[in-house]
Amino acid sequence: MLDQPSAPVSNDIPDSVRRFCAIAVPYAADEKYDGLFVEAMRDITALHMERSPWYRRFAEQAGMKPERIRTMADVLALPPVHANFFKYHEIRSIHESQVKTHLTSSGTTGQKSQVFFDGFTLEWARVMAKHEMVWRGVLDDRPANYLLNFYEPYAGLKVGTSNTMAYLMSYAPAAEQFWTLRYQGDGRHEFDPFGADACLERWAQGSAPVRILGFPYYLYFLLERRRARGQADLKLPPGSLLILGGGWKGYADKSIAKDDFFAQIERQLGIDPERIIEIFGSVEHSVPYTNCPRHHLHQPTWSRVVIRDLKTLAPVPDGTPGFLSFLSPYIPATPAHSVVMGDLAVRHPAGSCPLDTYPTPWFEILGRAGTSANRSCAAAAAELLKTHCSTW
Repeated sequence: MLDQPSAPVSNDIPDSVRRFCAIAVPYAADEKYDGLFVEAMRDITALHMERSPWYRRFAEQAGMKPERIRTMADVLALPPVHANFFKYHEIRSIHESQVKTHLTSSGTTGQKSQVFFDGFTLEWARVMAKHEMVWRGVLDDRPANYLLNFYEPYAGLKVGTSNTMAYLMSYAPAAEQFWTLRYQGDGRHEFDPFGADACLERWAQGSAPVRILGFPYYLYFLLERRRARGQADLKLPPGSLLILGGGWKGYADKSIAKDDFFAQIERQLGIDPERIIEIFGSVEHSVPYTNCPRHHLHQPTWSRVVIRDLKTLAPVPDGTPGFLSFLSPYIPATPAHSVVMGDLAVRHPAGSCPLDTYPTPWFEILGRAGTSANRSCAAAAAELLKTHCSTW
C-alpha cells in the first residue's frame, strides 16, 4: 500500500514540536517536560491525521480525536503502529518531492521497512544523537582508527544502520577505517575476519585510539576466533571505545550474558567496560537509546518508553515483560510517533539506576518476538556470517 499526500504539504512544524525537540538536556526527569510532551504529541497526531489518509482512518477506528489528548494517559492510549507495518506499506505524511532521505531496515535479504525523512526529522535526529554522545563522553578531536562491523557502503546502499555508522564516525576524525563486511559487487557483501584481525593487531601497536562500531556478534566471533587460535590478548591504545548496536538477532543462540561479554572485551582488547557504549534504535523510530556507564539503556528526554501487554497492547507496570513501545513527537514525515516493536523488554523506573546524571527510566531487551520472515538488517548480516564464515 502506498499512502502519501497527493501534493506537497506545508513545511510548517507545530511550535510545540519545535520547542520539545529543542530541549538540550538529553536526560531530564519526565515530570519536567511531561506537559510539553503531551502538547507536542497532540499536535503531531493532528498533523498526521490531516496529512496521511491511512493514519486518519487508523486513528478514527480507535476513536482517537487529537483535541482529547490532554494528559499522559491520553498519550499512552494512542494506538501504536507496529514497526512491521512499515515493512509492507509506504506510509508518508509528506509528498514524495519533500523526502530528503529514504532508508530501509534490512540488509541484503529480508522484508525491508521503508522509512522516509524530511529535513526537520533528519536535523533533529542528529542533534539528539550528538547531545547523547556528548553526555557519554564520545566526542574527541584525536583521529581514531575505526573497525566497522557492518556493510561496507556503496552507491545506492540505503540501509539505515550504514547511515548511522557513518554518522557515528563524525564524533572523532578517522585515521583509518575497515568495514568487516566487504562489498563484493552486485549488492553482495562478505565477512572478512582475517582483515579485521590484522587491523586490530596493527592498531594495537600504534598510539591512535581504536573505535569499534556495529553488531556485537561480529566482535564476539572475532574474539572467539582469536582465543581458539591461541592469539595473545591485545591492549588497544588509551581512549579506545566500542559503540555496539543491532543486537545478536540471527545468532541469539550463541549470545552470552552482557557482563560476560564485556569482561571478555576488557580481557582481550584492554577496553574498560565503561567505555563500551550500547545503542538501541531502529530505522522505524530513530530516537537513539544509549546506555549509561552502568550499562542501562535509558529513555532520553525526547521520548517515552512504554512496555505493552502481549495481547491487549495496554501499558503494563514497571518490571512486567511485554512488547517494547516508543512514543516521540519529533517525526512529521511518517506517522511513527507511537510505535510498538517486535522486541520483548522490561522497563525499570526512574531512580533505579544509581547514577543521578540519568534520572529517567531504563529498559532491558529480553528477546525478539518474530518469525524467520521478520528479520532485521542484523539477521540478514548474521546469515552472511553463516554463509561465508561457517568455520573459524
